[in-house]
Amino acid sequence: MKLFLDTAEYEEVKTAVEWGVIDGVTTNPTLIAKAGQDHETQVKKICALIGNVSAECVSEKRDNMIVEGRRIAAWHKNVIVKVPLTPDGLGAAKILAGEGIRINVTLCFSVNQALLAAAVGAYIISPFAGRLDDINEDGMRVVADIVSAYRQQEIQTKVLAASIRNPMHVTQAALAGADIGTMPFAVLRMLFNHPLTDAGQKRFLEDYRRARASGGSEADDGARAKPDERSEYRKTQEAKPAAPTTGKPVTPEAATKR
Repeated sequence: MKLFLDTAEYEEVKTAVEWGVIDGVTTNPTLIAKAGQDHETQVKKICALIGNVSAECVSEKRDNMIVEGRRIAAWHKNVIVKVPLTPDGLGAAKILAGEGIRINVTLCFSVNQALLAAAVGAYIISPFAGRLDDINEDGMRVVADIVSAYRQQEIQTKVLAASIRNPMHVTQAALAGADIGTMPFAVLRMLFNHPLTDAGQKRFLEDYRRARASGGSEADDGARAKPDERSEYRKTQEAKPAAPTTGKPVTPEAATKR
């Protein structure tokens, strides 16, 4: 499962790219508003850092979405145009996908909706797991069911688990077979955390500093004080030089005296 970052904050994307763990970014009008940046300017900046950047249309009518989708797609080659799972959104997606534009259909909450998105040629379908949990439904069960339905029908649309709220959601999305999981920066950062990793790293560094303070680790002392065992072994295997000869033939009697 590929990991995407759900944000419009440039510095968050930059940090995650430096970590080397993400393959894309999802944005939406709410995230753009929180970032306080111009939509086009911010998306272009993020696209300069990484590929697979979803940018959402804000038009509501099919024809307007088609025009807007074309404009957004022209911002950068890394852009994926995002449309809502509405009749107008899917109508626009059908046209845009037919023009070779990658489409992310968002706000999906059921298998049937996912089948509709696949029918218009969506590149990505985004079921919102966390929002389903909010209304006492099993969001990850829906993600798993969409994955299963797509596999059964040999549908190529990628399943992106969205509205991920915590590290457990990430694990569940991966086990459900999602192609992509998108998450806030705070959740991505939490994926690194484990108390045994922290304790182990602390212990290793303490041992190293203690060894340095005492003049080197035992391994280093041993390497300085003793010859390498493998080198010693090789020495014992070397052929010994032959005894010098006097130039006279060796008689059997002389051989027995040696």
